[in-house]
Amino acid sequence: MKFLPVTGVALAGLSLLLAACGPFSSEQQKDRPAAAKEFPRADRPVAPVVSTRWSSEEARDRVNEADDIMDKAGIRPGMTVADIGAGEGYYTVRLAKRVGPEGRVLAEDIMPEVIEALSRRITREDWRNVSVRLGAPEDPKLPENSFDRIFMVHMYHEIAEPYAFLWYLSPALKPDGELIVVDANRPTDQHGTPPRLLACELAAMGFRMEELIPKPTAGGYFARFRRIAARPSPGSIVPCALRF
Repeated sequence: MKFLPVTGVALAGLSLLLAACGPFSSEQQKDRPAAAKEFPRADRPVAPVVSTRWSSEEARDRVNEADDIMDKAGIRPGMTVADIGAGEGYYTVRLAKRVGPEGRVLAEDIMPEVIEALSRRITREDWRNVSVRLGAPEDPKLPENSFDRIFMVHMYHEIAEPYAFLWYLSPALKPDGELIVVDANRPTDQHGTPPRLLACELAAMGFRMEELIPKPTAGGYFARFRRIAARPSPGSIVPCALRF
């Protein structure tokens, strides 16, 4: 597999992508959640949520998707992991098995009906080290300084308020924690996130891309981030812009 260091992705992306935006009118702000209004909008399309899965669990297991991604993310027994956009729980239950009884998994989604179905699965399969929580589109509502890893698998392109979302998510990582993103390398309105755009938006929140690996068996790529700087004030954030 090809390894791409941050200097070849994030820095190149930042030199091409940063663009300032002017203030928003009160009319433009009306449709935004209160917790997101002080943050800039994403200067790109946002994909609608169309499914709780991108492939069947059986098909994903045939290509060893979850084990491969968890290996690359360094998931070990005893870790505490958040699965954001957990959907039907494909990664949730496999993370729970990997971290074991001494570890914990928090599964979060923004759709109440999805959370209800996932809760039933967790109870039915007796995953005692899993908690399920309803989040918000602009705020995952995670406890601070709690997670060794935060997973976002095939959902980043659906985040309508990425700057607010990442700003609220950042404190949930432990000092040596990592953010793991799996997505497709295509435009956001085609249910993917170009790696340069991902690196730029995460860099605006103080994250550095440590690794980017093509993962066709996971439907795209694996990206690993560390937090290297404090969160900026919401008003100082400069949104990234990509033109295709």
